[in-house]
Amino acid sequence: MEWFTADGYWLSRLVFQRALAAVYLVAFLAAALQFRALIGERGMLPVPDFLRRTDWRSAPGLFRLHYSDRFFALVSWAGCAIAVALLAGADSYLPLWAAMVLWALPWALYLSIVQVGQTWYGFGWESLLLETGFLAVFLGNAHTAPPVLVLWLLRWVLFRVEFGAGLIKIRGDECWRRLTCLYFHHETQPMPGPLSWFFHRLPKPVHRAEVAANHVTQLLVPVLLFTPQPVASAAAGLMIVTQLWLIFSGNFAWLNWLTITLALSAVDWSLFTAPPAQSAPPLWYEIVVLAVTALVAFLSYRPARNLVSRRQVMNRSFDPLHLVNTYGAFGSISRVRLEVVVEGTDEEVLHDGTVWREYGFRGKPGDPRRMPRQFAPYHLRLDWLMWFAALSPAYARPWFGPFVERLLENDRDTLRLLRHNPFSDAPPAHVRAGVYRYRYTSWRELRATGRWWHRTYVRDFMRPVSLGPAWISPTRRS
Repeated sequence: MEWFTADGYWLSRLVFQRALAAVYLVAFLAAALQFRALIGERGMLPVPDFLRRTDWRSAPGLFRLHYSDRFFALVSWAGCAIAVALLAGADSYLPLWAAMVLWALPWALYLSIVQVGQTWYGFGWESLLLETGFLAVFLGNAHTAPPVLVLWLLRWVLFRVEFGAGLIKIRGDECWRRLTCLYFHHETQPMPGPLSWFFHRLPKPVHRAEVAANHVTQLLVPVLLFTPQPVASAAAGLMIVTQLWLIFSGNFAWLNWLTITLALSAVDWSLFTAPPAQSAPPLWYEIVVLAVTALVAFLSYRPARNLVSRRQVMNRSFDPLHLVNTYGAFGSISRVRLEVVVEGTDEEVLHDGTVWREYGFRGKPGDPRRMPRQFAPYHLRLDWLMWFAALSPAYARPWFGPFVERLLENDRDTLRLLRHNPFSDAPPAHVRAGVYRYRYTSWRELRATGRWWHRTYVRDFMRPVSLGPAWISPTRRS
């Protein structure tokens, strides 16, 4: 079947595969370095407890067969090793079937991690990595030309990512329709980056132009992905530029990088380089690709229906393997930035003059003098959920109590998630948390004080607690 392959997209596939391998590496590395405190056997939301509450059908994966922290670490570091091998091009030196197995391994390993990740892995880019990684298994290697059907399926993923995000904005917060959301977004986004302060200080007409350009890129340009070249390449290029703008203005884990990876697969590089000699795909490979295409088309019904629904939902998986999902972000924009500030004291008896010392987080705003850092594509899961906790204590109810308990114990794994522990010699006697309003300082304030943020106390988030028989869940607000 001559129509089955697209010889000119060999370089598009190569760039896509290497970029996807890099994203896999970051994802597995984050899992390996953070899991013990988050979901380990002594973590805030232990995997063994989750496995007892759920069954195979709802969350299939390797950890249904066995779980231990050592086994989870083995899975995570094995994923890192496989990602490095793929990044180095190991699949190009294998037969087609072996290359497909090699690409299937990180997908299966990361699926197993996401299935037990619970709240910590409830982000849209987890499903996006799994859906993209599943399709990458069937994209072939250097021995055969890329299959047209899989290339179209990758564009279908990219279309849903961008178009879904555009629709949820238009249907959601009115500031998107008024072109005013970026008056607030750079200041109130989950984790600002080092340039976010400067983006926030751009003139309001520029912010309005940003929103208008975003609507064009997310609502009109995605349709062009399904047009002939070079229009489809130009559409993919516009998406890449937009994603780079988002990378510079904030920290969104690997969402933007993975979207760029998908867009690269739609670029036709044949104008710049000739394809190498490639053999015809074997019959069994053609049958497998046709079957996968039929499966994805069948599973796409519910995500497609969600796109046109007035009750559109964001970041939802419709099957337990995350094969075809729905995406979207920032259907509503916070106008005010609230942060939970966690403090401790070594004084056994509390009084009006008690000295409280603040814990420092790696990514989320804390010390007003500390310039926001760049962490994406690395994902700081605790910092992200602290942002949700500030929006509503209900987000934190399952894990905030265990988090505080581990601070009171000076738990080593938990403290590794933080930038600064003010109680390095001995655990604190009490821990408390308060909600503060943060706003960016002005140019004048920044020059005069060196502060990037101005913060004011709003309310208690958690009254002072200590370990002992009188322990009360700190998610109860006084």
